[in-house]
Amino acid sequence: MLNHPLAPTPKYLLLCLLLLSCGQEKAACSPGDGREIWQQPEPDSIIKDQSFLHDTFPSGFLWGSGTSALQTEGAWDQEGKGPSIWDHFTHSNISAKLAPETANVASDSYTQWDKDVEALEYLGVRSYYFSLSWPRLFPDGNAKSRPNAAAVEHYSRLIERLLEKRIEPIVTLYHWDLPQVLQEHYGGWKNDSIVELFEEYAAFCFYTFGSGVRYWLTLHNPYLVAVQGYGTGAHAPGEKGGPASFLIVAHNLIRAHAKAWHTYNTHFRPTQKGKVSLVLGSHWVEPQRGQATVTNVELCQQSMEAALGWFANPIFGDGDYPVSLKMKYGALLPTFSPEEKLWVKTTADFFALSFGPNNLRLDRGLVQYGQAVTPNLRRILGWIKLAYGDPKVLVTEGSWFSEASVGKEDTVALYLMKRFINQVLQAIRFDGVQVFGYSAWSLVDGFEWNYGYTVRRGLFHINFSEPNRTRTPKTSAQYYRRVVSDNGFPSDETLKRITGRFPCDFHWGIADSTLQVQFYPFSPQFTDHGLYSWNVTGDGLLHQVPGVKTQTRRAQCTDYLAIRGHLRLFESTGASHYRFALNWSLILPQGDLSNVNIEALRYYHCVLYELKRLNLQAVVILYHPTHRSTHLGLPGPLQASGGWLNYSTVEAFQEYAALCYQQLGSWVPYWITVNEPNRLIDIYSSWTEKHQAAHNLLLAHAKAWRLYEREHSAHQGALVSLALHADWAEPANPFVDSHTAAAQRFLLFELGRFLDPLLGTRYKETHSNVDYPEEMKAYLEERAGVMGLSGSPLPTFTDTEMKELRGTLSFIALNHFTTRLVAPYLHTQDNFQQKQHPDHGCLILSDPTWPSSSLGQALVPWGLRKVLNWVNRRYGGALPIIVTASGVDDPAAVEDRLRQHFLKSYLQEALKARQLDGVNLQGFYVWELQDRHAPRFGLFTSTHHQSKAKASVAFYREIITHGGFPDDRTTQTCRSSELHARCSVCAWMFRHKAMLVFAGSIIITLVMLAALVIFVIITKRNQTRGRGRRVNRWRRRDGVAVCLCPPVKC
Repeated sequence: MLNHPLAPTPKYLLLCLLLLSCGQEKAACSPGDGREIWQQPEPDSIIKDQSFLHDTFPSGFLWGSGTSALQTEGAWDQEGKGPSIWDHFTHSNISAKLAPETANVASDSYTQWDKDVEALEYLGVRSYYFSLSWPRLFPDGNAKSRPNAAAVEHYSRLIERLLEKRIEPIVTLYHWDLPQVLQEHYGGWKNDSIVELFEEYAAFCFYTFGSGVRYWLTLHNPYLVAVQGYGTGAHAPGEKGGPASFLIVAHNLIRAHAKAWHTYNTHFRPTQKGKVSLVLGSHWVEPQRGQATVTNVELCQQSMEAALGWFANPIFGDGDYPVSLKMKYGALLPTFSPEEKLWVKTTADFFALSFGPNNLRLDRGLVQYGQAVTPNLRRILGWIKLAYGDPKVLVTEGSWFSEASVGKEDTVALYLMKRFINQVLQAIRFDGVQVFGYSAWSLVDGFEWNYGYTVRRGLFHINFSEPNRTRTPKTSAQYYRRVVSDNGFPSDETLKRITGRFPCDFHWGIADSTLQVQFYPFSPQFTDHGLYSWNVTGDGLLHQVPGVKTQTRRAQCTDYLAIRGHLRLFESTGASHYRFALNWSLILPQGDLSNVNIEALRYYHCVLYELKRLNLQAVVILYHPTHRSTHLGLPGPLQASGGWLNYSTVEAFQEYAALCYQQLGSWVPYWITVNEPNRLIDIYSSWTEKHQAAHNLLLAHAKAWRLYEREHSAHQGALVSLALHADWAEPANPFVDSHTAAAQRFLLFELGRFLDPLLGTRYKETHSNVDYPEEMKAYLEERAGVMGLSGSPLPTFTDTEMKELRGTLSFIALNHFTTRLVAPYLHTQDNFQQKQHPDHGCLILSDPTWPSSSLGQALVPWGLRKVLNWVNRRYGGALPIIVTASGVDDPAAVEDRLRQHFLKSYLQEALKARQLDGVNLQGFYVWELQDRHAPRFGLFTSTHHQSKAKASVAFYREIITHGGFPDDRTTQTCRSSELHARCSVCAWMFRHKAMLVFAGSIIITLVMLAALVIFVIITKRNQTRGRGRRVNRWRRRDGVAVCLCPPVKC
């Protein structure tokens, strides 16, 4: 075979010098500094498509899948194959950490290679990444000897069939299965004689198979070969020589690759026109705690150089090892002569990357450097571009693993595949990385090295206990098939933005929990009985007069400055409706009317009065249970007597509701009896308690609703409901019917459990009795039978209760925050009654491609639209639906961009539900007004930070001003606003009522005074005239007599 000396020729040195000079013309010739990747801010997940990109890959993208010979071929001693170091390693069981299995049969791909090709056809991929078995082709390891004809025929047949199917062969020369004879005779890769033997083996393969192969890979993941094989002993051949051994092995592997590349470049490239590289595996790290300090960035760089840079720097960089490795290992690290550096450099036609669990689980002491290891394929591709001059990249191994027990429904692996592939797409579209192909690893389940068959990485499932090794596509294969067919992730029409406005009577709201009552007004004049004199001694201070006590006056609503300050914040948002809760345990400390806290009721009355004064609407919750409140918000005696497990609490709640309706009802247009009863019942450990609590909560709500309808509705006119936590449930695995059924069951337990008994469903006759969902009852009956229980733990309603329950909702109130991925819980006799096992039998997962908050809340706007449609379909559109709470935690002090993104995207979906789907949506309430404690959901900072407005306040106010998302961005004008405008004088008069009363009193006083003056003047004038007439009369009496007789004619 061809033999090339280790030392480079003068002709080659000249060529290398010419290549060095091309850096001025071609970026790929100019390696840069990978440190820049950490100095740049990480992509913001809330910016469009930065979390998940809906787009397609470039035309001609090379989709593929792959296997390795040792892991899948089997036939370890058949048809002339010699033993490999892994055969010896597994048979001798020299490692205590090694799983007790061998690769003797593995996936049987040597005989079922045609089934593998059929699997590739099923996926629709355009390439197949596989390896040749060195000990199968040359049992003695010497390529100068006669090759194994059966092996040559096998690989020739496979390549020919792939080409017939228009599938590109991507062939690896060495994937860890060194002939055992070379290990025994030479000590394996520690001996530089293997370099020559590998070059001869490579030349044979190029010559024999090269006419049908355009892509060659010399070595697969040499890091693991060196460190795990010769340093730690975790892999074959199981040697534990430490750095002294693995540094020499790595050096020989690099030289072996370079020799093979030069052999192909000189003797085969002119005719075969193929490309040659090697597969380099790596992890990825981010600065610890996200702090990209100079020190952390340097440590991250050293971490990457300790694994990927170790091999990439000599080949894609400057021809030498990274400086950090030289400083770390000193004299132990072999050196390249200047001639060798030129000879090794640029010996790769593209960059082939392996990114999977084997790399991410590397020894922390060797690569982590105190930084955070994270599976971010986009970031490492960006680093490669920066560090090595923008090479073309082929991702040859991208995937994760599943436990063997998972079987064909590998849901988690499906989502990690989705994440990895989308990260590659983002690297291409956003970062300009030249990725030209992706190979999902692996095609079929196989022997997973030191893990044996305990973990699986195949797209096709194989039952290794069956001799025929049937290939069955897993759900990840179905998903990958769809991605390949779509060439990525095409845009989803349902996610496009729409324009339009919400109606004028839409509730633009803000939701809070229990309102904190401050019993004492701000000023001490209402509590201090002392009398004070000021500046007696000239000190300008108040001094209490000893022995003198005065009476304090009762505070008025206007004296509670905290109320005005709180509602002033609310008013500044532009919202029209404020949802808050009363404190049951504060109003009725004993749980009954024996002790009524009048001051607390008065305080709530003042809050409602102030809302009315500001022309704002109140939505008042009677009972808002939280884990933070004592006794879950129940009065202590009620909780002590069993809480919601005791029917007496139902009666106590009715009594409490009656008091609130009577004292506060004239100011409240919307009542919510109980907030999130479906979350409250989660505190109960047993199924029986959980169902009984839910049962009593429903009865309590119904009694409170009926009471209002009977005694208050006619003259108060409020609407009454209860609010449910309503996150959407999406099947975790869309390819499995059981996941679809689980998601539906989850919604019935979460929502149907409470809404069906109150509303029935649109599918039932109007005269039929209401009850729990039939599907829910059937499921609980079935599980009870499986577990040998006497019956279902679900209570039953009496006829009277059913009658009382029916129709006791004036509107449907939903609190929506996120979307859950739902999978069926795997039931076993041991785990069925565990405390952690939910009654709906569902397992909750999350999609790692969804953007999420610091709390881990996934932002999935379309989930809101889906849950609104689900409720609308099941219960009809007669009742209005109000989203009474929705929000996200955002730790930003002022610029809460995540919350702004949440508001915009979720309100967009709310508009779609109303405008496109016909959902009778009447309102949307943002949770919450102010931060109180972590996590931070507030639109304003906490009172400890002087309640400063965050950026989302102006953002929300702008949406409210426009009434949604109109085309022209104009302010919404409504008849109601015109009426308010016409009556602006009325509003002004209402706000300045006290001043007007005072002014009116003055005016009335002045009028009365004027009237009195006029009266006195008139009276005096009349008296003066009267006296004048009396004088004249008396004068006539005392003077000449006047003849009153008629004159007599003479």
